[in-house]
Amino acid sequence: MHDTGTGNTGNTAQPSRRTLLAATAGVTAALATAGPARAAAPDDSRLRALVSRMTLPEKVGQLFVMRVYGHSATAPDQADIDANLKEIGVRTAAELVAKYRVGGIIYFAWAHNTREPHQIADLSNGIQKASLELPRGLPVLISTDQEHGIVARVGEPATLFPGAMAVGAGGSRSDARTLGRIAGAELRAMGIRQDYSPVADVNVNPANPVIGVRSFGADPRAVSALVAAEVAGYQGSGVAATAKHFPGHGDTNVDSHTGFPTITHSREMWERLDAPPFRAAIAAGIDSIMTAHLMVPALDDSGDPATLSRPILTGILRERLGYDGVVVTDSLGMQGVRTKYGDDRVPVLALKAGVDQLLNPPDLDLAWNAVLTAVRGGELTEARLDESILRVLRLKSRLGLFRSPYVSRAGVDRTVGTRAHLAAAGRIAERTTTLLVNEGRLLPLSRRRYPRVLVVGADPASPSGTTGPPTGVLAGALNELGFTATALSTGTAPSAATIAKAVAAARDADAVVAATYNVTASSSQKTLVQQLVAAGRPVVAVAVRNPYDVAQLPSVPACLAAYSWTDVELRAAARVIAGRVKPRGRLPVAVQRADDPEQVLYPIGYGLSY
Repeated sequence: MHDTGTGNTGNTAQPSRRTLLAATAGVTAALATAGPARAAAPDDSRLRALVSRMTLPEKVGQLFVMRVYGHSATAPDQADIDANLKEIGVRTAAELVAKYRVGGIIYFAWAHNTREPHQIADLSNGIQKASLELPRGLPVLISTDQEHGIVARVGEPATLFPGAMAVGAGGSRSDARTLGRIAGAELRAMGIRQDYSPVADVNVNPANPVIGVRSFGADPRAVSALVAAEVAGYQGSGVAATAKHFPGHGDTNVDSHTGFPTITHSREMWERLDAPPFRAAIAAGIDSIMTAHLMVPALDDSGDPATLSRPILTGILRERLGYDGVVVTDSLGMQGVRTKYGDDRVPVLALKAGVDQLLNPPDLDLAWNAVLTAVRGGELTEARLDESILRVLRLKSRLGLFRSPYVSRAGVDRTVGTRAHLAAAGRIAERTTTLLVNEGRLLPLSRRRYPRVLVVGADPASPSGTTGPPTGVLAGALNELGFTATALSTGTAPSAATIAKAVAAARDADAVVAATYNVTASSSQKTLVQQLVAAGRPVVAVAVRNPYDVAQLPSVPACLAAYSWTDVELRAAARVIAGRVKPRGRLPVAVQRADDPEQVLYPIGYGLSY
């Protein structure tokens, strides 16, 4: 949902195997400040005066960031009104703001918040208007998860960039900064001022089910540099970046959405492997940091998730790392934070641990009243709430929300999905595609020798509001490049009959491109590729998610890693296949041997070219 040199911790201990695999108008006028993107340092005395005038219920509300259904703040579709009534007890976003005085709202595509850029801008303006028209009304901090790659809530025609691991393969700080600058400008134009990106987790576990390609890679120094660069890009465009998931979610085989992961790193290993990207983000002036719903016994042996851990959030993040920005929880609806305590205790314990923003509780009324009761009963002090509210108001002021809370349709037209932005995304993608196998110099694929190309393989649901499906996008791109390409979707688990159909179709082609998606030893995707190779046609495998697929495909003569099945990355891969651009990506993670996971097949930094 982060170059400073901070990746070097000075530790020279022998690395472990994991490390090797990692190798209102009055208010607005009072607070107005100059600057087109980010306001000057806020006047704390004025912000404290705002806090002092707030009622206790208003203070509690300011701590929450909540989802809401609908494309409009005041006139959503009936189905979204029904969903809001069922889950939140309000009809609209405007009613949500009025009832609970929430300090933030998070946008999701599935909540129908992000249909298209003009609508998003109108929704943002409607939310701000609803809040600012209230007594002592404050601007709302609107957020979303726009990581790019496989996690993005705003889709086309906004510009979509390669995801973090692809950027890691490109290895360019300049590209990471450009991504943040352009993506931040587009979000800001639509009224979204806090982005839950970049991912600062160092992904050293190939079996990680929740981070994976959302991470820049497995080398903490490389991840640190790219996190800092992306933070600079986003925040230079007037959007708060958010490094996540502290204290690090890169070494787990449990998804915290559905379970409660434990990170078994020693304190020394955490310092060397997980901490550097967060240190780099803090050094880069990161506006917010998101917590992880996981347990790290070496940092806190209480059995509490990090989100609820005072030793981790206050002791380490605040005191040891010196961070005084906004701390936001990951979604409080995730199982990882709900395993040990009830939904009424979680928000209270999070605040006691040092959190400032409570994100998306499953039951807002329960959570809101629990915090209110905790203050009235003395478990939480009002002064503790004031600390967090002041951090949130400082951020809103720094982002210029008191000065300029609204956006314009003209601003959307000038900024979102422009030709220049789309071209920049394409150029960045071209520098990420990684060539891992190229026997007999099959690639680049000659149009004269191999004019007819069959594209088969996995067609997972297209992420990020892109076109999809992957086989269709690849085939379309190859057609544009002069091939005669056809697409045949075989899925992530092709049956024997589907495999036979693909092999038969391959006989009418000169070459085959096979899109693979998280291939395992027992996956029928592996059988598909083997039988296509045995049929005698040249086969080019394109791993459209994890690059580890190559270890399961020893017979394939050519293999590329694209790191995502978004259009921008697939089209770049097609240009590499056709030889329009040379492959320049280098593995940002190590790939282990399929038959001996203790051995590295391809190390970090590996990649071929033409």
